[in-house]
Amino acid sequence: MTSQDNMASRNFEGKGMTVEFTEAAGNAQLLTMATPDGPFTIIARDGVVLASGWTADVGELTGQIHPALLPAAYESVENLGAISAAVEAFYAGDPAPAMSVPVLQRSGPFRAHAWDVLRTVGPGAPVTYTEYAALSGNSKAVRAAASACALNAAALFVPCHRVVRTDGSLGGFRWGLKVKESLLTREKQGLAAG
Repeated sequence: MTSQDNMASRNFEGKGMTVEFTEAAGNAQLLTMATPDGPFTIIARDGVVLASGWTADVGELTGQIHPALLPAAYESVENLGAISAAVEAFYAGDPAPAMSVPVLQRSGPFRAHAWDVLRTVGPGAPVTYTEYAALSGNSKAVRAAASACALNAAALFVPCHRVVRTDGSLGGFRWGLKVKESLLTREKQGLAAG
């Protein structure tokens, strides 16, 4: 594999952002932020989120990163620029900036597409796992859609919390149902206030 093979240029989410990143193991930045839902930790490299979630234990995040993307080392930082600003905006009532933050996850075609689709589900308007499967292109792939939620490494930035069961109950969430309920309530309140 050449160094050319290790470097890629991507246009994220059609937002006109071109971000250079190295897919080979390299160093990543690590930030844990205090939120009303508990500590929120982000692993990022070159301005791109590799993993995030409501934990202070980086070990709970690294297992979700595809082996080809797994950083060799972590540097603790106090700010991640637009990434940490998006988290602050979310908790201030504006979830939109989080959907513009570049995210890098790797999987098969259905799951990768399903993660992109999650970013189009609006705040305050959760979808069921069945609706999510249909939005992802295969209405019969409900289990695959649920699996995409379960294996999503970039919580908040890829909002798997916006998917619920057909009966309206919360279903599962890696970071706990209390956090999922809080996120959905926060988004619903923000929509009502806006």
